[in-house]
Amino acid sequence: MDAFYASVEQRDNPELKGQPVIVGGDPKKRGVVAACSYEARAFGIHSAMASSRAVRLCAAAILIYPRFHVYHQVSKQIHDIFHEYSDLVEPLSLDEAFLDVTENKKEIASATQIAAEIRRKIFAVTGLTASAGVSFNKFLAKVASGHSKPDGLTVVTPQQADEFINGLPIGKFHGIGSVTEKKMRKLGIETGLDLKKISLPKLRRLFGKAGEYYYAIAHAEDQRPVRSEWTRKSLGQETTFETDIDNKAEMLKVLSRLAGRVADYLKKDDLSGRTVTLKVRYTDFSLITRRTTAIEPLQSKETIFACVPGLLDRTAAGRRAVRLLGLTVSNFIEKNEARNPYTQLTLDF
Repeated sequence: MDAFYASVEQRDNPELKGQPVIVGGDPKKRGVVAACSYEARAFGIHSAMASSRAVRLCAAAILIYPRFHVYHQVSKQIHDIFHEYSDLVEPLSLDEAFLDVTENKKEIASATQIAAEIRRKIFAVTGLTASAGVSFNKFLAKVASGHSKPDGLTVVTPQQADEFINGLPIGKFHGIGSVTEKKMRKLGIETGLDLKKISLPKLRRLFGKAGEYYYAIAHAEDQRPVRSEWTRKSLGQETTFETDIDNKAEMLKVLSRLAGRVADYLKKDDLSGRTVTLKVRYTDFSLITRRTTAIEPLQSKETIFACVPGLLDRTAAGRRAVRLLGLTVSNFIEKNEARNPYTQLTLDF
């Protein structure tokens, strides 16, 4: 969908059409931008930006607090339309999904025709525009979907793939984030053609296992299937403070509450894990994580929080002020997994 949350707000309030609309949190309370209209994007505003910075970039911007219940309703309408054509639908978010239409319910031979029909139907049902990418693998379809936004349809055939990738700026590659993009640019990798020139062994040395993915997508290879079912890999909670804190005792109180929330969700879904990850964002927005893996299953607040003080000690929290803390439990245990009868004791050196 095109600027989904902001477009819903402009649809429901015609006075907002053509205006720089920001959907997000309070700029005075460290809110962030959840979405913004294309008029706001012209000022350099983008999602995940601090709301305070966004309103500085555009003083005329209209800030609206999110109405998630409305966005969920519209999302259901959109996903119902997807399922009219295929059951192989892999949601990426409320407003985005992969569809495998190789075999589709309406027996339409052209994926491009299906994409065009879906876009027309979405507009007829919701009054909102969508952009689509059509190609022979997920990577190319994803990149193509953003190529002609808003209200665009881009097709990349097998014959066009090399030319499309060669001219693609490295920052447009799905799966290459801002940190990796900066590293690649320092190495002289500006486009897909530049990336394609680097050997697989060298990419492995530079980027580890991710180098294999970068090599594959540079050569238009992506074997990932569209999955209509998925398994949760982790479960976490985090909080951003209105004012930075540097008191470790206060941090531990917050982390205790987060451990309780995570435990409640684990019990609700009948899950238990072995790995706890602590997330810390400092005042300068730098982010670090620390993790530990336990022998015993983690599900209760007590077992999760028992891992926390040691993890916090492995950070600079306290010496440095913190703006965000988060806790995640992962490495879930299969329900039929036999309980390990052996326990590694702590050796107090």
